[in-house]
Amino acid sequence: MQRIVVPGEKLHTAPIRIENTTTDRNGTYSCILGYFDDENKTLVPLESLWDPKPGDTVIGVVEEDRGTTLTINLNAPYKGLALTKFLESDISVNDIVVANVKVLEKGGTIMLLKPSAMKGGKVMAVKPSRIPRIIGKNNTMIKQITDATATSVIIGLNGLIWLKGGNIDLTTAALLKIEEEAHTQGLTQRISDMLAAGMKQQVR
Repeated sequence: MQRIVVPGEKLHTAPIRIENTTTDRNGTYSCILGYFDDENKTLVPLESLWDPKPGDTVIGVVEEDRGTTLTINLNAPYKGLALTKFLESDISVNDIVVANVKVLEKGGTIMLLKPSAMKGGKVMAVKPSRIPRIIGKNNTMIKQITDATATSVIIGLNGLIWLKGGNIDLTTAALLKIEEEAHTQGLTQRISDMLAAGMKQQVR
């Protein structure tokens, strides 16, 4: 069972080591407003939750091939499912895939459309709440980064980002800086300065 909890709310009657909690001999308590999974004993900060909507682009990792369906880990409280009969290319367990949300079904399962495997590259995770700032108005922020670093970037609204080629280290650093400083003024210029300095250092 998954439920929203508030700071100080008791999560378990025994002391258990869970991130963002405190414990005493009587139990485990939340330190944050978050989403608690009783079965898996995980606590996710509420601000970082992704609210799935039809058409959302997401990135995930294939966990299981059941023959007729693929189970895809979306780094969220929801599991992704894709029907294999609609696949347009071969996809295997552990592949990184990009797909679109069709519908969120009862029980927290997301049906996905048109999953395709992303070959090579790497995946990083950020807070889903920071994705709009990473993209920027009319894609200005992410375009600034990819133009400077020549890294291919695909952004999942679930907070997973796929990167390949170019200066991946600088791209990663820029994305993490945006995640940390998304609420501050002058961020676009700071990212521009960071990219310019990073690429200048690479040329040396």
